[in-house]
Amino acid sequence: MSENSNDNPTESKVPTPKIYKCCDNPQITYLSPVNINVDEKTIGSVDVWRCASCMKSFCEEKQLGIDSITDIVGMPRIADDEKWGVVISKLQKGKDKWKLVKLKQSGILKFETVDEQVIDLKMENYKIVDDFHTSFLVLDNLHKAVEISI
Repeated sequence: MSENSNDNPTESKVPTPKIYKCCDNPQITYLSPVNINVDEKTIGSVDVWRCASCMKSFCEEKQLGIDSITDIVGMPRIADDEKWGVVISKLQKGKDKWKLVKLKQSGILKFETVDEQVIDLKMENYKIVDDFHTSFLVLDNLHKAVEISI
């Protein structure tokens, strides 16, 4: 008998975690960056990945200078009625000015601020409607640098 585990038909394979399985034949590949700039200097980016089979998109926030792992590792799920967006806070400075979020066409987004307070932000047509926050859709800005003001 061979010691190679590939020769053992009774050995079960480790199933793909649900977070990675967007369809029956997932083929997730890198699609595009969206850079976030302040005064033409990149302070972070959103990496956009897409499944070549089902065309669902996945996003990952990359803040320059942040070495910690995000709370969601891998390809986070997004509901069919949501779109990837970036919320920009006029109240914060530097790297804390923006955050990757899942936006709905309308409703309320529970948004956690830098000081860990949860505030309600109103959404209309996949955009934040607020005097101190704004947003943009990630997929509308592929291969671009989005300039946000201080």
